[in-house]
Amino acid sequence: MKEIFEKIKQLRFEQGMTLKELSEKTDLSVSFLSQIERGTSSLAITSLKKIADAFGIKMVHFFEEPENLNYAVKKEDQKSFKIESSDSTYIRLSNNFTDRKIEPFIVIMQPHQRDIEMVRHPGEEFYYVLKGALLITVDQNVYYLREGESVHFPSTLPHMWENPLDQETILLTVITPVIFN
Repeated sequence: MKEIFEKIKQLRFEQGMTLKELSEKTDLSVSFLSQIERGTSSLAITSLKKIADAFGIKMVHFFEEPENLNYAVKKEDQKSFKIESSDSTYIRLSNNFTDRKIEPFIVIMQPHQRDIEMVRHPGEEFYYVLKGALLITVDQNVYYLREGESVHFPSTLPHMWENPLDQETILLTVITPVIFN
């Protein structure tokens, strides 16, 4: 995350923008943005998207160096990250290219981790259980998935997930729309 925070500060300086101006463009407080730049606060994906939009850049700018961009993602190049609203660890499995439609990840869920409320948003979601188990509610249907099983559904339906086990659950996840574009 340190690299992301440094890139935010660098972009702000390059564009001659004050924290107040960035705050006005993102609806994020000046104090929160200052904490982000100093690396003393975590950052949700939705907030990062607002910041990227304010700078007129794509979110992928924060996660990859252009000179390393190609179609293959070697194991040593896979970087894990967390987002503020989740205890899960995410590993991005693709690079960026024009007109990309899907976003593949590995998701590592902590034992007994669960969503606290149903969510819905545009797109589709696909989960394949690599290790452990997943209890997922889609609309009013509850699915208990074990290793080697999967679920695929429109994200516009209310949904939530849970790791029902005393061990990590590892998922191969593919979603749309692309969030790191």
